[in-house]
Amino acid sequence: MSETYYDPADLARFSEMSEGNPELWKKFMDYYGAVFEEGALSEREKALIALAVASAIQCPYCIDAYTQDSLEKGSNLEQMTEAIHVANAIRGGAALVHGVQMKNVHAKVSM
Repeated sequence: MSETYYDPADLARFSEMSEGNPELWKKFMDYYGAVFEEGALSEREKALIALAVASAIQCPYCIDAYTQDSLEKGSNLEQMTEAIHVANAIRGGAALVHGVQMKNVHAKVSM
């Protein structure tokens, strides 16, 4: 078995983060649970958003968890792929718009 920095088995150890401060862990988990409850958005829509964000921030644990969650909540490969493309478009656009900063510096230095 090859070793990687991110061990998929570590996802199951997430709750161990409660050991250092159980009170903060409970507060986080209460908030986290409330965020993902059905509301103005369905649980399926929230799972797709989470999958897109997970891809944008490149969290392999989150990608694994929210791929599974999206599937369990009825999403299909086409919907999940489209959500990831939306995240990619936003992330790519954000990188491009920061090019304006480069142009500002270039204009100052080139004067």
